[in-house]
Amino acid sequence: MTFAARRLLFSLLIFSLYPLSLSARPFILVLTQDDLLNTPASPDDSPPAADSAPNDSPDWDEFGESAAAQSEEELDPGSWRPIFEPDPFKPDPATHPDDGYYSTVSKLIKSVSSGDTALVDEAVSEIEDSASRGVPHARSVLGFLYGTGQMRKQSKAKAFTYHYFAAEGGNMQSKMALAYTYFRQDMFDKAVKLYSELADAAVNSFLISRDSPVIEAVRIHSGAEENKDALRKSRGEEDEDFQILEYQAQKGNSAAMYKVGLFYYFGLRGLRRDHAKALSWFLKALEKGEPRAMELLGEIYARGAGVERNYTKALEWLTLAAKQDHFSAYNGMGYLYVKGYGVEKKNYTKAKEYFERAADNQDGGGHYNLGVMYLKGIGVKRDVKLACQYFIFAANAGQPKAFYQLGKMFHTGVGLKKNLPRATALYKLVAERGPWSSLSRWALESYLKGDVGKAFFLYSRMAELGYEVAQSNAAWILDKYGERSMCVGESGLCTDAERHQRAHSLWWQASEQGNEHAALLIGDAYYYGQGTEKDYERAAEAYKHARSQSNAQAMFNLGYMHEHGHGLPLDLHLAKRYYDQALEIDSAAKLPVTLALASLWIRKNYANGFLVHIIDSLPEVYPKVEEWIDTVLLEEGNATILTLFVCLLTVLYLRERQRRHAVAAPNVIAAQHHPNEHVAPAPM
Repeated sequence: MTFAARRLLFSLLIFSLYPLSLSARPFILVLTQDDLLNTPASPDDSPPAADSAPNDSPDWDEFGESAAAQSEEELDPGSWRPIFEPDPFKPDPATHPDDGYYSTVSKLIKSVSSGDTALVDEAVSEIEDSASRGVPHARSVLGFLYGTGQMRKQSKAKAFTYHYFAAEGGNMQSKMALAYTYFRQDMFDKAVKLYSELADAAVNSFLISRDSPVIEAVRIHSGAEENKDALRKSRGEEDEDFQILEYQAQKGNSAAMYKVGLFYYFGLRGLRRDHAKALSWFLKALEKGEPRAMELLGEIYARGAGVERNYTKALEWLTLAAKQDHFSAYNGMGYLYVKGYGVEKKNYTKAKEYFERAADNQDGGGHYNLGVMYLKGIGVKRDVKLACQYFIFAANAGQPKAFYQLGKMFHTGVGLKKNLPRATALYKLVAERGPWSSLSRWALESYLKGDVGKAFFLYSRMAELGYEVAQSNAAWILDKYGERSMCVGESGLCTDAERHQRAHSLWWQASEQGNEHAALLIGDAYYYGQGTEKDYERAAEAYKHARSQSNAQAMFNLGYMHEHGHGLPLDLHLAKRYYDQALEIDSAAKLPVTLALASLWIRKNYANGFLVHIIDSLPEVYPKVEEWIDTVLLEEGNATILTLFVCLLTVLYLRERQRRHAVAAPNVIAAQHHPNEHVAPAPM
């Protein structure tokens, strides 16, 4: 199907934008004809010259006269990267000009890890001193501490103030925190501006030819249990699968060499990014005839990743890769021509040809780059509607830059009707792929090393920036490890009340972003009064949110609440419907649903009977029985006696059952013979 023909299908377009959290539901955006603007094409039917300047628009600077790609340190000033990933060729972070900022943060992280609250208080006081002198990054950390109530009385107002001035000073993580605060309050006019700037920075770190792989933030739990499979695959060089792959590479397997280089270049499967190792493995793979390494070498030289930036060499490697039918390499070649890097001069016509070759081979990057050209009128007649089409195709292919451009279109009303909520959501997805997402990798590394306190601290910082997986992970650590989480409260390690309240807050935030397990836990917290006051209506609200994610447990709970009239109208018919839905979603719910349906039948037919009173008293009796089991039966001696007693009862039951069958057998045989039936006498 030609692209022109695809335009006829634009009346209803659906694409999924997958967030960093895999277990949260995909973000679904449905575009209809009503979302489109009838933006006319350029009045001039002839395309511009091959090297003519594009339509000037600072909002659309993908191929503009921007500076070279910035480093992650430049994109994320004040990042804790020098602490967790120190560069041996750069000065010690303790000598950073920000007046001891890094040495103080290092002290804070070490003290949280060890649970030394006196040292935590000392570090916080030093951060306050730096913040009072106007150090923006210290203000950002102080905003985080006040927002979570660590060694200072929790104050959302102070947290907001410190983050505001830190953001004014250029701290990107404070901008993320502010944007998320506005986003939660539906203040999209403010949130969209910040997320737009953050998405700009994130896009700046993406590759020029192929799509950067999505490095998913690992969810360290699956429901209430540890996610052992995901953690096993995130152990970096200690992972057995990686060790096997590396062994194959060392034995000369070119494909293994390429994969090892890829893992080091992007920091996949828990590995630390190491551009020098990546370059070494790519060159070895190339010597063995692995053509895929050519494209990555082109990227390395274009970005100056571990080598001196050299656009001429970049173009040479990308050209060789394209000749080997690695079609995404055409994107890099087109990018260099449209920017005029490594070539004699800009050539938009040649750039368009390269982008079209990539797009003709179903490469999302090719569609994205063509969309930019048509959006700005670079070497072609400007056609915003066609640009939008290209962006949607690229988004369907998982191109994050396409999400960014569609966000811009919803934000500015160019090509799509202005829609700030949609623009904000799209920007947020892109912004969360920025360099500050490294917090997740450092937190995971800490958790795998058994440093739960450090992991919780880092996930808490990331949670404040709006990452759902981090919110979920931090809350789970609190529930799973309790005091061992090294949760810092207002005046020392968290009390039980502080820990429950913080976990409740984190689960609630995660539930707002589509985490069904979090919504279920929030419902339980309100229903049973765990860490908060009992509130059946809010519990029902949380269960309904989890039910919208097709959660069987939530459906069962809603049925129970309708059956008993807790927070919802007493409605036995609706209760049965919820119970049936729970069984349809999860066959494992057969036993509880069967019991619940039996309870409904008894309640319907014997409304005021003795059995109904017994059923209603079970929630009060159960805790007492549970306590008796814990304190009496589960003691080692009592458990042994109980086991022997149960065995004895079982033996007696089986003997009695056997005796009854033996007595009943002659009677059964006799009953089988009719009185008038002639039976041959038994032989004597």
